[in-house]
Amino acid sequence: MIAVDYTRTAESVSKTGADLSKWMSAQKVKIDLASLFGSPPAPLTEEEAQILIEDWNDELDILETYFLEKGKKFVKLPKSEFGHFYTEDCYVFLCRYFVPIEDTISSDEKVSDDDEKRLPNGIAQNPNQNGLNGDTQMNPEEDFKYVVYFWQGRQASKMGWLTFTFSLQKKFESLFNNKLEVIQMHQQQENIKFLSHFRQKFIIHHGKRKIGLPDRPIGFYHLRSNKNPLTLRCIEVEPDSSKLSSGSCFLLRVKLSSSREGDILPSNGQASAGSMSKIYLWIGSRSVPSEARIAEELAREKFLEDGKSPDVISINEGQEPDEFWNLLGGRKSYETDVEFMKSARLFRCSNDKGYFSISEKCSDFCQDDLSDDDIMILDNGSQVFLWIGPKSSEVEVKLAYKSAQVYVQNLRLKDPTPRQLMLTIKGKESKKFTKCFHAWSAHKVVQDPRP
Repeated sequence: MIAVDYTRTAESVSKTGADLSKWMSAQKVKIDLASLFGSPPAPLTEEEAQILIEDWNDELDILETYFLEKGKKFVKLPKSEFGHFYTEDCYVFLCRYFVPIEDTISSDEKVSDDDEKRLPNGIAQNPNQNGLNGDTQMNPEEDFKYVVYFWQGRQASKMGWLTFTFSLQKKFESLFNNKLEVIQMHQQQENIKFLSHFRQKFIIHHGKRKIGLPDRPIGFYHLRSNKNPLTLRCIEVEPDSSKLSSGSCFLLRVKLSSSREGDILPSNGQASAGSMSKIYLWIGSRSVPSEARIAEELAREKFLEDGKSPDVISINEGQEPDEFWNLLGGRKSYETDVEFMKSARLFRCSNDKGYFSISEKCSDFCQDDLSDDDIMILDNGSQVFLWIGPKSSEVEVKLAYKSAQVYVQNLRLKDPTPRQLMLTIKGKESKKFTKCFHAWSAHKVVQDPRP
């Protein structure tokens, strides 16, 4: 019997046989492993991130937000809900960016700052470029560009995108013509410029949007960034103490009510006057100080009820009251070694280009970057995981395994700490693997549309 790779044709096997190395030589298969030998991207500092936030928000002239209501039409989102997202919903953001007039003219036409003045509508006017009658006719639209960001939650239906393309997008195209750019994004794969408009206050809740905040007894949120302060997100996770990590901050929101027996009460047995909830702010011992500050601002500014801030109780790691652990189902072991957050890297192994190549995912990777059709290599600083997608081919598996070995051997020349090569498959990932992904949960199940 001869082992046959069924991703190849019978004609290919009959010509070159089933031996992988001979087949690669005969077919002259191209392999690109350059990204495995590159250095990890330099992380962005807090100061650099703040400069980008200010620059990109200075360019922003107008921002309008819409959400898909009952899967039928897009309506405007109340301003009080700006920065709140839900995993089963879709949102549309229409942004108008100011384009400096000097960028729209050639270098030999540019004028000095002394010759330039600004009109009330924000358009630069050069007095030396007036028409014969001394007046300048300018079209304000020439100095703006329009970008529409479409955001889709992790559990949202794909019908949201179809509804947008046949309704709101058509309207925008008729208004802005060739000045319109549409960017489709999925949860935790957002455009960096888009994230900057929320100024690090980006909250993702479970479920579908309803008026006001989620009406659940307990809401547990993990605040974390991925080597870039711009990627700071506050994502709801399962209320379980094993989800804690010493390198992050967490918000535990508790609904308060004393009207019915069995309702959750604060430790003194009385609901706080003027507040319908309280928030425990858990600060990890190795968390970034700026993130702790933002976490408190989120708790006080983004979880308002009837216009009032909730009671916020800050807790440093190791000083938790018993009530905190009881609300999370009891005290369990959690991640205290957070070095992986500095060294985590994710590589994609694929042959979709017609040849086998490896590319590094950006540092802001998420669970949905794990493609069923590919093999992934994850380095968490201690182990190197070979993650096998269920739809990947045998050729990809063999080449990815050899590539992972090469990666580990190359690291030994740079880092004296040896990496352990491990194998994992979809749905069987260990905590050493999942800890590298913000708000890891069950894999999405793609439903077969056929009856």
